[in-house]
Amino acid sequence: MAGAIASRMSFSSLKRKQPKTFTVRIVTMDAEMEFNCEMKWKGKDLFDLVCRTLGLRETWFFGLQYTIKDTVAWLKMDKKVLDHDVSKEEPVTFHFLAKFYPENAEEELVQEITQHLFFLQVKKQILDEKIYCPPEASVLLASYAVQAKYGDYDPSVHKRGFLAQEELLPKRVINLYQMTPEMWEERITAWYAEHRGRARDEAEMEYLKIAQDLEMYGVNYFAIRNKKGTELLLGVDALGLHIYDPENKLTPKISFPWNEIRNISYSDKEFTIKPLDKKIDVFKFNSSKLRVNKLILQLCIGNHDLFMRRRKADSLEVQQMKAQAREEKARKQMERQRLAREKQMREEAERTRDELERRLLQMKEEATMANEALMRSEETADLLAEKAQITEEEAKLLAQKAAEAEQEMQRIKATAIRTEEEKRLMEQKVLEAEVLALKMAEESERRAKEADQLKQDLQEAREAERRAKQKLLEIATKPTYPPMNPIPAPLPPDIPSFNLIGDSLSFDFKDTDMKRLSMEIEKEKVEYMEKSKHLQEQLNELKTEIEALKLKERETALDILHNENSDRGGGSSKHNTIKKLTLQSAKSRVAFFEEL
Repeated sequence: MAGAIASRMSFSSLKRKQPKTFTVRIVTMDAEMEFNCEMKWKGKDLFDLVCRTLGLRETWFFGLQYTIKDTVAWLKMDKKVLDHDVSKEEPVTFHFLAKFYPENAEEELVQEITQHLFFLQVKKQILDEKIYCPPEASVLLASYAVQAKYGDYDPSVHKRGFLAQEELLPKRVINLYQMTPEMWEERITAWYAEHRGRARDEAEMEYLKIAQDLEMYGVNYFAIRNKKGTELLLGVDALGLHIYDPENKLTPKISFPWNEIRNISYSDKEFTIKPLDKKIDVFKFNSSKLRVNKLILQLCIGNHDLFMRRRKADSLEVQQMKAQAREEKARKQMERQRLAREKQMREEAERTRDELERRLLQMKEEATMANEALMRSEETADLLAEKAQITEEEAKLLAQKAAEAEQEMQRIKATAIRTEEEKRLMEQKVLEAEVLALKMAEESERRAKEADQLKQDLQEAREAERRAKQKLLEIATKPTYPPMNPIPAPLPPDIPSFNLIGDSLSFDFKDTDMKRLSMEIEKEKVEYMEKSKHLQEQLNELKTEIEALKLKERETALDILHNENSDRGGGSSKHNTIKKLTLQSAKSRVAFFEEL
């Protein structure tokens, strides 16, 4: 009894010690995960668990997002998960998204998983039209998205209609032109075919390099008012703070880069920005909600920290990650080169096999023809032999008849004919006999010559038969395949005539390898500049080509603004646009903001 009571007590105490948990669903751009979280967990505990699960080390770009009354909010790292204003109904759902964007994706995004998550998020924002993208650029971006998903273009596999179920272009772009899905697919595929050789991560990075120069990339917009009560938009991104007209999200009116801002604070709905230059007055604006102010402050602090971090030497962790990324890139490049060589050797081997099969088929056809010629020669020889025998017998018979005629003539000559009439008749008979004997002799001679000719033809036929047999023997004994190069070429498993020899390759990253890689990177930069120029020409060509199919009445306000910017020569990069806006002094920009 005492033992049973003790066991129940220990079970009860164990049950009390087990922490209470709740279920959390994490939605990433390409997957969903569920975790059991302890009630005491803070935001950082959950965030770190998600990052470990994804294998993500560049955690500073990301956050866990949720929605409060139609307002976006981010999970705070130092606050308990359940203390946030989230639904208490399980599973509690958060979206794992990029909270901050890099200035230069190629330089800053190190891990492949980081690049992939950014690619998926930016692609969705463009398709959902949260980032404005010109039609011609959207076609180019779609071609890189196809390369990332399908790999190299293969006309035998990627046939017409293979993109029919893919969402690749914003609906705004599709509706703007009188073009069928087949026409869009044709133009996307034309660019897709030019991306041959790019791996998934390379295609995704090319996508981001183009997308990051779009005017609305990485910008969070908030409705604000200045001192005069003018309704404006505040844009917060990796470069700084930008003020927009509510009707124009593409081009800011003024900008304040992070290196000009000393302090940002808010009180209730009023936001205060203190410039770095203490001689310049602070400028203030009001937002609609306190909750929005908190979000603006979070984004400002995070973007400012990353802005300053980029302008300092990399931390030891980042240096290690970049070194690993360089080694991984070099290894992948070597692997791709090895696979390319193997593919080339395989294709050459297949071409050799096809050539050998073609030659074998040709030789078989020649052997068949030689065999048929031999059979015809044998038949001809048999016919000639039979005809020669018949002719020889006919010649003998004619010679016998000629001899008999000669004997008859001699007998007639020896016969005494007494009467003139008999003599005349006998002379006539003798004459006829002589003519007949002469004809028989000529016929006999002709037949003899014909027999000799037939014998000669028979000899030639037998000689032809001998040559045909000799050629057939040569074909039968001739090797089917020519001697191969002593270096073995890898072949498909279904080719029986070749041996596959797979040598494992080791990857030692020596100084020479890294120097060669650096030279290749410099070469790639030059090639990229040339390709960019060619790409811009292609974009202009496509724009001109589809311009005639545009339905002007369907242009959105952003389409019109973008076209006006392009007509004014505003097609420069987003960074250049911001630089132009910051040429004026900070004091004049603050004054301009207050007077809007």
